[in-house]
Amino acid sequence: MGMNGQHELEDAGMMPDDAQLLDTQHAFDSVAADYDGPRGNNELIQRMRLTLWDTVRDEFPAPARLLDLGCGTGIDAVEFARRGHQLVASDWSPRMVERTRARAAAANLSPQVRAIHLGIQQLDRLDDAFDGIYSNFGPLNCVSDLAGVAAECARLLRPGGRLVFSVMGRICPWELGHYALRGRFRRAGVRAARGATPVGMNRHTIWTRYYLPREFYRAFAAHFTLAGYRALGLFLPPPYLVDFCRRHRRGCERLAWLDDRFGALPLLRDMGDHFLIVMRRR
Repeated sequence: MGMNGQHELEDAGMMPDDAQLLDTQHAFDSVAADYDGPRGNNELIQRMRLTLWDTVRDEFPAPARLLDLGCGTGIDAVEFARRGHQLVASDWSPRMVERTRARAAAANLSPQVRAIHLGIQQLDRLDDAFDGIYSNFGPLNCVSDLAGVAAECARLLRPGGRLVFSVMGRICPWELGHYALRGRFRRAGVRAARGATPVGMNRHTIWTRYYLPREFYRAFAAHFTLAGYRALGLFLPPPYLVDFCRRHRRGCERLAWLDDRFGALPLLRDMGDHFLIVMRRR
């Protein structure tokens, strides 16, 4: 953003971070109605989702009280409610919150799922206590003040509480190769950028920050110990290349086996489309 644009925001009482958050909100509002369409049928997304589900199952025996940061259309929240948990499902997009409420109602789980319009940057407005907090598919990549989020998560968690976060990583070998082979070198290097990076969606902008796992953890280290992390989508391609996997199912089954077998190994776990990180409150 140029200096003139920054002055205009300040004159309107908004800082650049505020404008970026509004851009991101509008982007997700614009796709909320049909967000589950292509994503719901995307095997690569569902595979990553199941890994988070399994981790939440292992970390939080039911019944537990859980906070969902960036709940989207409520797929995760409703699943965990079915498993006996109580959920507060939050999202910065009011349209996504509406979808979560409708999903919970359709499943007769509204008493177990309280969906609220609350951005991750607004956790100081929440007064509650949780056994665990989770976030799936990168909502935390859209937050500028991770240290502030860490402090609020520590405040909201009961002693011994845990965080389970799926975060977009900085090094995605498939993405680097896919775009570099097509001569799109600037796109290939998007994740290497420091700070907020504009990513287009439905003619809107999502302001995104990418992290290495331990770079991400540093913002939480004052309040949390690192229990572990693993790569998601390391050998398998990113979800936007799902058509490649559908054309090469046998080969991608082998890549999925490699993901499961080696995705938690040192060095390899620092790469991938996402990483799954578990932290425990000090």
